[in-house]
Amino acid sequence: MAGINNCVVSIAGFDPSGGAGILADIKTFEANRVLGMGVLSALTFQNDILFEGLTWIEADEILKQISVLKKRFEFSVAKIGLIKNIEVLETVISDLKQSLPGCQIIWDPIVKASAGFQFHKHFEREQLFAVLENCFLITPNTEEVTFLAGIDNPVEAAQLLAKHCSVLLKGGHSKEEPGVDYLVRQNQIEKIFPTGKVVFPKHGSGCVLSAAIASNLAKGNDLITACLNAKIYVEQFLSSNKTLLGTHDAQAAIHITR
Repeated sequence: MAGINNCVVSIAGFDPSGGAGILADIKTFEANRVLGMGVLSALTFQNDILFEGLTWIEADEILKQISVLKKRFEFSVAKIGLIKNIEVLETVISDLKQSLPGCQIIWDPIVKASAGFQFHKHFEREQLFAVLENCFLITPNTEEVTFLAGIDNPVEAAQLLAKHCSVLLKGGHSKEEPGVDYLVRQNQIEKIFPTGKVVFPKHGSGCVLSAAIASNLAKGNDLITACLNAKIYVEQFLSSNKTLLGTHDAQAAIHITR
């Protein structure tokens, strides 16, 4: 039986509330009209406001999940979220690069849960930079980018990381420019995405944004268009209600193509 082309895979944690992780990614893929799969990297015990712990999925079990999917589906984009450590991340990305050489890899570097649980305390920087060389895009917020780069200024931190791969610096946590995102490529600020409509905070909004970017890339959009479409989508998601759990609407999935 022939394989199915141009699919997207999320390698992420399972959040029982459905607000973040694999469930949020799959909802986003569907709303953006792409075929998406999920590979578990962690089992979390949480809801939208409380995080009680997690069980990590080891690299070999992640690779087994990917392996059986690759027998049936061909992935043009892979999005990686919550993952145990830099060694597991490196192993997974190396496998994807070898077996799916045309696959664009997006890493959403989740350092801390929205409820405050700290997942990572340190990444060895040279090892991190080597991993980034094999990524197409990373999507840190202001706290995550300073953690990764070891630089207090978020834009300067993004520019350092962008020497190794493209960086979308998310502004949701920014105190100076809330909601303003920066796309940084090859150490240069290439595009600034201003904030749009009035929004309400949502659990898992970073997951949704990176999944929407992945969806747009899978549909053939260039990176700037993918980021623009994804920002429009996530702002619709943020404004969907006044709770911490947003709803996904295919009508919000745009539309702009280049």
